[in-house]
Amino acid sequence: MHNRQAEIAQALQVVPPFANQTAMDAEIERRIRFIAETLKNSGLKTLVLGISGGVDSTLAGRLAQLAVERLRAETKDHHYRFIAVRLPYQTQKDEADAQAALRFIAADEETTVNIAAAVQGLCAEIPRIAELAPAKADFVRGNVKARVRMVAQFTIANATAGLVIGTDHAAEAVMGFFTKFGDGACDLAPLTGLVKGQVRAIAYHLGAPEAVAYKIPTADLEELNPLKPDEDAYGVTYEEIDAFLHQQPISDAAYERITRTYDSSTHKRALPIAP
Repeated sequence: MHNRQAEIAQALQVVPPFANQTAMDAEIERRIRFIAETLKNSGLKTLVLGISGGVDSTLAGRLAQLAVERLRAETKDHHYRFIAVRLPYQTQKDEADAQAALRFIAADEETTVNIAAAVQGLCAEIPRIAELAPAKADFVRGNVKARVRMVAQFTIANATAGLVIGTDHAAEAVMGFFTKFGDGACDLAPLTGLVKGQVRAIAYHLGAPEAVAYKIPTADLEELNPLKPDEDAYGVTYEEIDAFLHQQPISDAAYERITRTYDSSTHKRALPIAP
């Protein structure tokens, strides 16, 4: 069991458990520096990120804001900025959490793009979706939502000479829990290697509201099952996933579920297949 856990942890660049507060602070600094250097080296001036109200985008957003503030202070170039984007589909059921996240992030700029018309318009042009069973059609539309959200973010980035930030971390990566070329598409992924517990701990340490930092995670893509918890889709808990990635003992059932899901989602973590 341990060998497979070590293999996967290495592939996903998993960060070991924080030994103490100093280790956490060092990791925070490393990631802020990474974001700042990536933007500076790109020759661009803007960072763009969709804020959902979940802890992942909340933390990535706050790190992005801290990075551009540092760049402005160091370079005296006030063109560096961070744009936080709300991307609701019609009315978001947990909008209050998104607004709490925005207040904590304190982005240079906030904008909202309601993706409902774009998603509905695209789906209306593809009659096959209406022919599917309701649950399957709902799943397909959910992936359309994720991809349209990323189209919106890249469009804003194109218009503002910017880079798009992704929110994927090790606990989602191991489960392939992202839409291919949707929320899995980005220019930089500053949460890479962190497990869910570390994301929560860093966000709370930086001052995120407890209700956001420890909120039940949901992709909220399915209209037939709104706010469906990630763990219901996984069949395992984030605590079990984190323990697996930190090479700690877990049940045989959880181990089997995680490794099987990791293997079946390999294509999501790979570049397009080429001859």
